[in-house]
Amino acid sequence: MNLIETHAHIYSSKFDSDRDQVMDDIRNAGIERVYMPNVDVETIDAMLACEQKYPGLCIPMMGLHPCDVKEDFQSQLYIMEEWLNKRPFAAVGEIGLDLYWDKSFFEQQKEALGIQINWAKDKDLPIVLHCRESMDETIEIIKDAQDGSLKGIFHCFTGTIDQARQIIELGFLLGIGGVSTFKNGGLDQVIPEIGLDSLVLETDAPYLAPVPFRGKRNSPAYLPIIAEKIGDYLAVSKEEVANKTKMNALDLFREFQP
Repeated sequence: MNLIETHAHIYSSKFDSDRDQVMDDIRNAGIERVYMPNVDVETIDAMLACEQKYPGLCIPMMGLHPCDVKEDFQSQLYIMEEWLNKRPFAAVGEIGLDLYWDKSFFEQQKEALGIQINWAKDKDLPIVLHCRESMDETIEIIKDAQDGSLKGIFHCFTGTIDQARQIIELGFLLGIGGVSTFKNGGLDQVIPEIGLDSLVLETDAPYLAPVPFRGKRNSPAYLPIIAEKIGDYLAVSKEEVANKTKMNALDLFREFQP
């Protein structure tokens, strides 16, 4: 299989002790590329170090995660915009809204998201959206912002069939990860209704490991497990899932081909 990992924090300190081995495992699992979402200003150096050490495999994005939108978000965005202006990135991400951990900066999250959406429009880049406990709110913002040029991924999609259809209607893809393997994850009801045309694969490593590794450190090397589970839901082979989701990912990230 040839797979594309569309969302993994492989630069995380959780991989510092054995990153070379993890990278070997990723290659052996048939993973061709690992797209890395940025989180905040502090993660940029580690992310770019991974890109440099594993060229062609690790590919960076640039963005401010909603959980890291605090009082200083404008100064962080200023630094990130400078980076976007001086070198290529695959996408603006990971950006979005999060109402799970902390609602006190929700207005700032919406402001930061709007600013970063405009970056993506200006540079013709996709966006990668975090929408934990904020799916409907994120969909509404994208509806308002969509002028025909916006594209991207609703990362870690765990929503309803109706939400999935709204997202697809907006021209966006659904990022499917380890939750698809959870007994009560709900994606067994959604995926058969929407098929492969709007799906891409992700792990969100080191978080949200699929069964049977749930609760342990996640890795892009587990992506074949997710492909197989999606294939089970659709009654197709994991190879078909791998090939179609790879094409979906490469089409989305077409402006950045290492």
